[in-house]
Amino acid sequence: MSETLRHVEQMVDETPRVDVTETFREWRDLTTDLKSRLAERFTLTRDPSTESLESYGDAATGPAGSLAAYSGPEIDWLVHSWIGDPRTGFVNLHLTAWLGPQVRVPHLGSALLLWPEGWFYVDAIPRGDLVGDGAYFDRYYADADAPWLAFKQEHPDFTWFTSRTGFIRASLSPTAYCYSFPPTRPNLDLVRDLLTARVEQWLGWVDEAESVPADERAALAERDLTVRRNIAERDPANVMGERMFGPDLTRRLVRALWGGDRELPRPTA
Repeated sequence: MSETLRHVEQMVDETPRVDVTETFREWRDLTTDLKSRLAERFTLTRDPSTESLESYGDAATGPAGSLAAYSGPEIDWLVHSWIGDPRTGFVNLHLTAWLGPQVRVPHLGSALLLWPEGWFYVDAIPRGDLVGDGAYFDRYYADADAPWLAFKQEHPDFTWFTSRTGFIRASLSPTAYCYSFPPTRPNLDLVRDLLTARVEQWLGWVDEAESVPADERAALAERDLTVRRNIAERDPANVMGERMFGPDLTRRLVRALWGGDRELPRPTA
C-alpha cells in the first residue's frame, strides 16, 4: 500500500487541469442525499449566519461555492458545503455533523475532493481519549478495525493520504478513511457505498446512545467546540480558499465551519 505525502496545493499544481463537472455533480447529489437522510432523523434549523453563503462566487465564470450550517436540539453544528471550480479540476465537498452534549457518540466527519484525482475522508471523530477510555474505544472503534485493515489490503487503487501537518494527523481516529484514488466508476461506487454505510452506522449509534449526566455536558460541549475550531482553523487546505477568494472570505468560511458567527443557541438540554 503506497501513500500520498503531498500538500493539497501541491497535488493541484502538479496535476494537469481536467474538467470534473460530471463527478462533482454526482458527489454533490450524494452529499445532498446524505444530508437529507440526517434531516429525516434530526430536527435541523439553518443558522442565519450562513444564509448569505448559500451561493458565493460565480460558477459560470470561475470559482464558486455554497455553505449551509444547521443546528437543532441534538445537533450542535452540521455543515453541508462545497467550494471550487469543477471546470478546472478542483472541488471540495463537506458533510460533517457535530452532536450536542447529551450523548458521547463520536461526531460524523466526511469530505470529498477532486484535484482532479479523487480523494475522500470519513471518520468517527472521538469525543475523548481513546487510549485512556478503553470502553469507549471498544464500543465505537474496535469493530471497525478489521474492515479498515481489509480495505487497505483489498483496494490497491486507493492510496493512503498522510497529511504533512502533524495536527491534522492527530485529528484522525485509528479507523479513519483518508485516501486518494483514480475516480473510475467502480471506485466512485465504492466510496458512495462506504460513506452511506458509515452514515447509517452513525445514526444507529445515536439511536442506541445513553444520556450524558447533566453535570458533565458543559465540559463536553466546550471540548467539542475547541476541537471543531482547531480542525477548521488549522486545515492546510484553507490555502486553496485564499487562492480562489482571498483571505477575507476565506476567514469567514472557516468561521462558518466551526460556528464562529452562529446565531442559534447551542444545544444544552
